[in-house]
Amino acid sequence: MSHCEPEATGSIATGTLHVAFVGSPNAGKTTLFNALTGLRAKTANYPGVTVSRREGRVDLGGRPVTLVDLPGTYGLDAISPDEQIVADALRGEIPGVDRPDAIAVVADAATLERSLLFMADVLRLGLPTSLIVTMTDELAVRGGSLDLELLAAAIGVPVVGVIGHRGIGLDDVRNLLGNPEGWTSPVLPPPAESGRRSAWVASVLRSAYRPPGRDRRTRRVDAVLLHPVWGVLVFVAVMLTFFQAIFTLAAPLIDGLDSAFNSLSALLKDHLSGWLGELLGDGVVAGVGGVLVFLPQITLLFLILTVLEKVGYLARAAFLADRLMGRFGLEGRSFVSMLSSFACAIPGIMSTRTIPSERRRIATMMAAPLMTCSARLPVFTLLISAFVPNQQVLGPVRTQGLALFGLYVLGAVSGLVYAGVLNMFALSGSAAPVIMELPPYRRPTLRAVLLQTWDGAWSFIRKAGTVILASSLVLWLMLNISFGTPPQGLDTVQRDSWKLEHSVAGEMGKGMETVFSPLGFEWRTNVAVIGSLAAREVFVTTLALSTAAESENSLPARLHELRNDDGSKVYDAATVAAILVFFVYALQCFSTVAVLRRETNSWKWPAIAFGSMFVLAYAGALIARVVVHAVT
Repeated sequence: MSHCEPEATGSIATGTLHVAFVGSPNAGKTTLFNALTGLRAKTANYPGVTVSRREGRVDLGGRPVTLVDLPGTYGLDAISPDEQIVADALRGEIPGVDRPDAIAVVADAATLERSLLFMADVLRLGLPTSLIVTMTDELAVRGGSLDLELLAAAIGVPVVGVIGHRGIGLDDVRNLLGNPEGWTSPVLPPPAESGRRSAWVASVLRSAYRPPGRDRRTRRVDAVLLHPVWGVLVFVAVMLTFFQAIFTLAAPLIDGLDSAFNSLSALLKDHLSGWLGELLGDGVVAGVGGVLVFLPQITLLFLILTVLEKVGYLARAAFLADRLMGRFGLEGRSFVSMLSSFACAIPGIMSTRTIPSERRRIATMMAAPLMTCSARLPVFTLLISAFVPNQQVLGPVRTQGLALFGLYVLGAVSGLVYAGVLNMFALSGSAAPVIMELPPYRRPTLRAVLLQTWDGAWSFIRKAGTVILASSLVLWLMLNISFGTPPQGLDTVQRDSWKLEHSVAGEMGKGMETVFSPLGFEWRTNVAVIGSLAAREVFVTTLALSTAAESENSLPARLHELRNDDGSKVYDAATVAAILVFFVYALQCFSTVAVLRRETNSWKWPAIAFGSMFVLAYAGALIARVVVHAVT
């Protein structure tokens, strides 16, 4: 892939260069950034705000270059927090953050006119600038053409063509980024006035560009996927398959990991006597392992979401949902944020920065925690696999997958209703116009999919190695510091069970029974609910630790075996239903509360979210328990 570099007219100081990557959403900017930096990129927030940037340091021709991947934007006249940060960063107006040394504008070859309008804004900043045109292969397939040398001459900056997902042209990009002395801005910058700027873009395009025709494949597929009836049916089928796959495909790996962690725990306790063996076996391996066994499901969740996003389906789902979302005071971009919250509410909340309307943005943020995030998945999986029979319903559809799908639907529908109530009674202000872009369907590369999936999976592993490990150790201590002496005549299992019930954690759990006994929660469940405030997955860790003395069976089997003093099951159908519904609604995640605080710059909305969702959780769990108890 060739490129053209106009004659240099200036220089850049030696040392580490900071090059900002900017461009519109779906231009291939992040794909190119990942191809250049790989796993060496890191994410950081700008001072005083939660808008983040990704940075990756690369060595280009012996010269260190720091690439900064800024949020996607259509221009420097900001209408959303993300766009404002991009504009401020390029102008050097963010305290404590240096202005970039140079700017690389990334543009989709198929939508070059729109990108050149943005380019005109960037050129007026006066920084050394280059243009990287992506997806030139799609342009050719659709009958368009682009002469890179003529385009470079018309604009007056270096231009490189690249097919980022296939790695074609990356060497030219590296050579360009390592030699910013060859970059320049035109002597006469493009005009600022909108009409004259459009005329400038048209003149540039006439000299070097033939626009592509409509993508026939995209048009044919969209005729089905965007249809008001068939599109909805396809969406339901995709989501049902999604949740069924999460349960079915990951099951063998989960069983294997569970067996491995149980064996490791027993091995440590057999070979390390005393408290050290119990601490490592029960406190570390059983506690952290009780969560890590769900890594296959978490990874599969991120994998499927990544594929749906990169092929272009999520944008269609957002478009399809826009009319429905509008009835609850939201919009299509709210759907994307809420769907992102299925992985984790935190990035889902942060992604609302692309929503221009403050009213819609707050409503989306407040509804996002009701989406069933990956942290709830271990809780749901444990209880469903333990207490819901895995019976065939229709073809590959089985009862456990349907149960999980039902919990996700319950959270999503409740989130929409919650947002609608907020819009009706608590929010004010006008709604900004909605601009949505439907990218062409693309075949993602395996590397790009695996990189994004790994980011999500590694985040889960990192949490298990930090928050959950620390919580496990604290819980182990609380469960092993007991009050009093066990009565005479108890066997080993009965004595260990007595110690657990009369431990610090046990007494705390029993003290909470006044509040939670109407829901059927006994002391172990109460302690697990408190532990889940650190991270929802700690609920599973707590049950693993508090039942470890009962037997050496798997955790689901131990939960089945637990009995109350009167011989009844601790976890009967009504109690399990109450726990599941409680976790659909409860905001059991202080990290989410903290992000809501930063995003809204107020404690008002986090307090409303935490309080109202606890009320919803308690009421919903009570109703579920009463209904299931009546039925069974």
